Amino acid sequence: MGIYLVSVGAQEWLDGGEGDEDEGGKGTLAAALDEELRRRGLAPYESVPEAAAFVRGSGLSFEEKLVPAMDGFDTLCREQLSPEERELLLGWSVLVPFSLDEEIRLPLASAYTDETVVAGAPEVLALAQRLAAAIGLPAHRIPEACDNLDLTMWFLDGPAKDVAAAHPGPWGEDLDAAFYVALYLRAAQHSLRRGCPMTYC
Repeated sequence: MGIYLVSVGAQEWLDGGEGDEDEGGKGTLAAALDEELRRRGLAPYESVPEAAAFVRGSGLSFEEKLVPAMDGFDTLCREQLSPEERELLLGWSVLVPFSLDEEIRLPLASAYTDETVVAGAPEVLALAQRLAAAIGLPAHRIPEACDNLDLTMWFLDGPAKDVAAAHPGPWGEDLDAAFYVALYLRAAQHSLRRGCPMTYC
């Protein structure tokens, strides 16, 4: 049990299936998003890659669990970001691999909210990079492939404390906050690299 942030493949995204989005599955969400994109004069989002077969360390899928407390991360966001930027970073329920001038709100229930908020990965990545710079996150030392809780385990049960001791900085003073900075950073990077949507489940 718990909240996971995962990548979504073409079959689940386009064909629907189990899930929220007013019980229509992701297919209902995909259709509603495309309709709104067209209304804004943008191309529909149809180039979703198929989900890859699981190969540990391949970086072709994404799955991380939101385990640590978010208090320190929320404080960091309030210190480093404007209220609008904080809302953008923390408020989305679906991340898409293209830029959006503003988030899209769809009247469809998501896994944990009464509506679905869609944000663009480039905008989320820029905010995560700012937070990473603010705390001196050693991004080159943390896992890049996040297909099997690699990031979660690195921070919770892996070498995070040892790396923080060897490479001290603000990031090591609150590893829970650093985890969420890394989570949003890697999620946005994965979405852009693979061209896939990300969502919570």
